[in-house]
Amino acid sequence: MNFYGALTIKQKQVVWAWTFLALPTIFYCLIRFYPTLNAITLSFQEWNLLGTRTWTGIDNYTKLFADPVFWKVFKNTFIYLLLGTPISLLISFVIAYNLDKVRFMHGTIRALYFLPFMTSTVAMAWLWRWFYQPVPIGLFNNALATIGIPQIEFLNSTTWALPSILAPAVWAGLGFQIIIFMAGLRAIPQTYYEAARIDGVGSWTILWRITLPLLKPTIVFLVVLSSIGFLRIFDQVFNMTTNNPGGPLNSTKPLVLMIYQTAFSSFDMGYAAAQTVVLFTVLLIVSLTQLYIMRDK
Repeated sequence: MNFYGALTIKQKQVVWAWTFLALPTIFYCLIRFYPTLNAITLSFQEWNLLGTRTWTGIDNYTKLFADPVFWKVFKNTFIYLLLGTPISLLISFVIAYNLDKVRFMHGTIRALYFLPFMTSTVAMAWLWRWFYQPVPIGLFNNALATIGIPQIEFLNSTTWALPSILAPAVWAGLGFQIIIFMAGLRAIPQTYYEAARIDGVGSWTILWRITLPLLKPTIVFLVVLSSIGFLRIFDQVFNMTTNNPGGPLNSTKPLVLMIYQTAFSSFDMGYAAAQTVVLFTVLLIVSLTQLYIMRDK
């Protein structure tokens, strides 16, 4: 009698389960864990893509933490996070909360809000870049000129450039967040609202005491997902500042763009790997912190 024939039915089910899980598990390890471990190893080495790797110890990290450009970029990355996440969640919730009460052309309006999320990020970035151009090309500056306001150098100002790039990044993600919020709102049993109305509870009290607490799992999901998105922002910055990526004076450069330039412009793969490890660590800490703070008590 062979080994398989000696197994019980439950043991055979376990064998078949692991057999079917083996391929995706191996594939996941190869495309996730191996590149991560390889990047961590590379961060302690020097490599220009052509020569051999040489060990440098913590030199890449020492150079990184002593680089003023890195700290400027690090600050920019957290500005994208700290401004983009709450603004996008607040706007998307307000829209979803009110759209959920609309019955006329509800599907059409919802599709229109979702459309920017489906649009190519590159095409959207170039469109917004055109909006920001000086008179007579730019849409926004033309509108300002018609009411007598001097034109603004949206993408060439160290003050205005980052908010100008953040605006289309927030706008692009609203559609997805609105759909998720609406799904969360629809999942709340209507009996809670009916009982509250019978007791004469006001709309604001219902919002703060019923809707928001029951939306907590949805909010946690969107906060973490949105935070990861803003910490990894790249496409909007790269395409809207293509003549001076991350400019002016690195005022819009995020960490992902710095990694890209270090790796594929300077060909300093070890230094780029050190930056990647820092970004990975930041993403992990931010995500775990948010999950801890917003956990169910």
